[in-house]
Amino acid sequence: MPASPALRAKRLLAELKRMHALPKASEQPAVRLLPSDDLDQWSVQVRGADATLYEGETFTLRLTFPPSYPYEAPEVVFTGGHIPVHPHVYSNGHICLSILYHQWSPALSVESLCLSILSMLSSCTAKERPPGDKAYVARARSPKNVNWWFHDDAI
Repeated sequence: MPASPALRAKRLLAELKRMHALPKASEQPAVRLLPSDDLDQWSVQVRGADATLYEGETFTLRLTFPPSYPYEAPEVVFTGGHIPVHPHVYSNGHICLSILYHQWSPALSVESLCLSILSMLSSCTAKERPPGDKAYVARARSPKNVNWWFHDDAI
């Protein structure tokens, strides 16, 4: 279902306001919006939770909002030189997480999406890449064009 440009803009502005209201860097936020003038593409910093494999590590997510947002999930990928080594994160930053694809709901917020990704990282018990990482990275350009198979909710 396509969203009207007005609805999309209203929702994105509300999301921006919510993200700007999160704790500031001095308060050690788990999720922090990085400065940008682009309403269609955001960068969000996420910090690994204490007492997890990713404690003290900081990662950057790039969120790209499609014209049909909020009815369609944003494309979310890890970017930069530090991509988490995780069984559901490919070395190109693509994330295998159902709420980014077929289980997306317009009721989800950018903050809840980022917190879900942090929760996925926090529950990890071994830092390793998904099986077939190199082959996947060689052929996959956009995670939105992948026919994901969600078979492992234990990680």
